[in-house]
Order: sequence, then C-alpha cells, then structure tokens
Amino acid sequence: MSERLADHLSLIPIFSGLNPQELQTIEKYMFFNKVEPGEFVFKEGEKGDYVCFVASGALDVIKLNQNAQPVVITTLAKGGSIGEMALIDKLTRSASIRACTSSSLIVLTRKGFELILKLHPEVGIKILKGIASLLSINLRKTSDKLAEFMPPLA
Repeated sequence: MSERLADHLSLIPIFSGLNPQELQTIEKYMFFNKVEPGEFVFKEGEKGDYVCFVASGALDVIKLNQNAQPVVITTLAKGGSIGEMALIDKLTRSASIRACTSSSLIVLTRKGFELILKLHPEVGIKILKGIASLLSINLRKTSDKLAEFMPPLA
C-alpha cells in the first residue's frame, strides 16, 4: 500500500516538483481516509489542522452565501486538494467539503507537515512552493469571478 500512496501523490499538483524518492519520503507522514456520499469531510467555521488530497471520487466545496444558504462553488475530483490553507494559517475552515461519491482521500496533518519541514527541509520547501502556486491560481480565479460582479469604472 505504501507504493500505491506515492503513486497517487505523483498525480497531485502540489507535489509535482518532487521526485519519486521525495514522494516516498513524505508518504510516511500521510494516510488514507474514506468518505461516503453525503458525508462531510469538514464544515465551514471548524478549526482545521490537516489538508486532504483526492485520490478517487468527487467532493463538493460548499460555501454559505450572503443569505446563509449553502452554495456549491466547485466540485473537486482526483488530484484536487482541500484545506491547504490549514497548513499555513491557524484559522477556521473557509468552506465545507461534502463527498458526492465514495471517495478516498490522502491526509496530511499540520503536525506531519511540520515534521517534514524539520526533518526534510528541502522537500518541505518544494511542498510550500506547490501550495503557494495553488493558492495563487485560486486567488486569480477568485479575482476573475469577482470582476464579473463589479460595476465598471466610471
């Protein structure tokens, strides 16, 4: 099963800068978790201390709108990640995650990530660069969406 975990990691964009040996190094700090359709991985506002990577299945990202109504803002499939901000900040979850299908997740806790940074700093830096790249892409997408709803300059 250990080799299978590394095979999944190689398909996740955050880990694209890691070579096979580095993937084998970090898999020791991760584990699989299964979720069933309708089950929440976590809910908006909860404290978060782990990130999940979708190994199989599909997950809805749900955010409360201005009327406190839940809205699906995207659906993540294999290779997607959720909760990466939890490794960086210590704030609450910014959205809820609910399984659409039976799904297998790879989990990395903040404690595991901190051990990677301490014991394998070169690998930790590569992961941080992957997270920064993903957050940058997400921020650009959000800015583009926001611009659609903003009035033009007069």
